[in-house]
Amino acid sequence: MPFVESGGARIHWDSEGEGTPVLLIMGHLYSARMWYPLLPALTKGHRAIWFDNRGTGDSDTTPGVTVEQFAADALAVLQAAGETSAHVYGVSMGGGIAGEFAMAYPERTRSVTLGCTMFKTEKTEIKGAQKLIYNLPRWLVKAIFKRTKPEGYGSAAPREAAQHDIAVLAQDRFTMAGVRAQAYAIANYATTNARAVEKLTMPVLILHGDEDKLVPVEKGREAHALLPHSNYVEFKGAGHNYLVADNEGSTRAFLDFIDGVDAQGAR
Repeated sequence: MPFVESGGARIHWDSEGEGTPVLLIMGHLYSARMWYPLLPALTKGHRAIWFDNRGTGDSDTTPGVTVEQFAADALAVLQAAGETSAHVYGVSMGGGIAGEFAMAYPERTRSVTLGCTMFKTEKTEIKGAQKLIYNLPRWLVKAIFKRTKPEGYGSAAPREAAQHDIAVLAQDRFTMAGVRAQAYAIANYATTNARAVEKLTMPVLILHGDEDKLVPVEKGREAHALLPHSNYVEFKGAGHNYLVADNEGSTRAFLDFIDGVDAQGAR
């Protein structure tokens, strides 16, 4: 089980497959295990590199973490894997980390894919019910996961696929201290549109479900409008987790994109 030291924490990572490297960054609360819908197709022609964000899976939990530190963790994993650059793909919070990675380390980024995320230009505050949830005991949060409704995946999501994902989520590993730290990292993070336009000059793909209740689809459309050179794919009837709601469509969109970037680079 490979680990790398980064910013005072042991970060668990792994890889599979051969070919162009793809660095995968998962979203808030979930470990890298939740990339399972994409990995079978991705690893047929690419080297997938994934890692558990701090507070999830087998990585350490640390207080006071930032999105910038998450991006530095991703760089440490890439270097530990022996790669100098990769296609970078993040979803939800991982999309924000992927965007920060690409802006901070453009020379390491062959392309960046921003899934079900947004450019966050203002810091926010955690309060009310949201703050209460982050202070619940882990066993209770796990129980809540088990009661997740398949309908939340979107009207087009196959029910069996949604139910399977709910079951996998219920078994995923995290610490409440870790997810609280992640939540505050998100709340305290902000970038600027001007920085995104200046730094994200590499190929960009933006993916979003049109029934996303956590990050409204308008945020994906706004990101595409901000970066006119970006590719944009919207999944009809998909909620926040389009990897499950439209597994075939989202997998094809991503692979077509990075294969196109690789072909362009070869020419």
